[in-house]
Amino acid sequence: MAGASWTWLVRAMLQLRGSLSPQEQDAAPAAERGPGSPHADWMGNLPHSLSALPLANLAVPGSHDSFSFWIDEKSPVGPDQPVVVRHLAGIFRSFWKKMMKKWSVTQSLTFREQLEAGIRYFDLRVSTKPGEEDELYFIHGLFGSKVHDGLVEINNFLTAHTKEVIFLDFNHYYEMQDSNHEYLIQMLQTTFGSKLCRANLVEEITLQYLWEHRYQVLVFYHHPMAHDFPFLWPGNQMPAPWANTTDAQKLVQFLETTLNERAKRGTFHVSQAILTPQTKTVIRGLIVGLRDSLVARNLPTIMNWVKSQKPGVNGVNIITSDFVELVDFATTVIKLNNLLLHDRAKREQI
Repeated sequence: MAGASWTWLVRAMLQLRGSLSPQEQDAAPAAERGPGSPHADWMGNLPHSLSALPLANLAVPGSHDSFSFWIDEKSPVGPDQPVVVRHLAGIFRSFWKKMMKKWSVTQSLTFREQLEAGIRYFDLRVSTKPGEEDELYFIHGLFGSKVHDGLVEINNFLTAHTKEVIFLDFNHYYEMQDSNHEYLIQMLQTTFGSKLCRANLVEEITLQYLWEHRYQVLVFYHHPMAHDFPFLWPGNQMPAPWANTTDAQKLVQFLETTLNERAKRGTFHVSQAILTPQTKTVIRGLIVGLRDSLVARNLPTIMNWVKSQKPGVNGVNIITSDFVELVDFATTVIKLNNLLLHDRAKREQI
């Protein structure tokens, strides 16, 4: 969870450490896997009138902390957390990390499952791991899987679905030197090869353009090195304003405000339809975790906002969510593109 710190958990840990049995500590319900989805080829199935529009004008479903379906609670606490949190993990050990995991996991579906469900934007945070400085891992509080493994899984899907296009947004890096960035960039080039779309004018990027050039991957790299490689898009072309609130109504207001402020040209745009837990939120739902204490009960309000949106020059583009399988999130976002067809039909009738 972006911007969250675990320091405030100390008091709660001291109170709970002696009162919870191991069975109670593991009492949070297991994440449910979503059923199959008909959206594995939704981009390829769009009518020509939509595939000819700039991708920045289409509605695209995405996931927040996309890699966090697997978090290793046996790993060290990540460098994205303050030193005091890492120190406390040494005191409370597995108990502390189990609590962290319940609030670090924001997705239940693997990369492939997300892709099959229609997700096309991935929010990625990367770090080295102590003792493995030459390898890169996904990270959100605790370490996840190796970056290479995730990229290979994504590439395998793209190879089987040649008209599907994805956004990889590398927006946070921890304990990475220039050599680590060079390793990651080489990994991207080796894994995706000719699928990588060269940075270009955003308005030029349509599905038709991408299909013609057999491009399937747009990589946004929030680091100065992005300017040194033609297949890396600068991070400022993928703005993703963050509300940082637990209040669904405040989130909706923020989404409306930032959407109205969206640049009309030159960038894509991410509407982060996510709530961020604060201290009281986590203490109240310490054992239950993020999904059932915050996300699920607020989804109706958030989804009502999503359903009321419209893509286009002045509308939504990429919309991200936690636990994308809890509701028919991807279907709802993809269907927004039908509104563009309705507009076209109305213009033709005039």
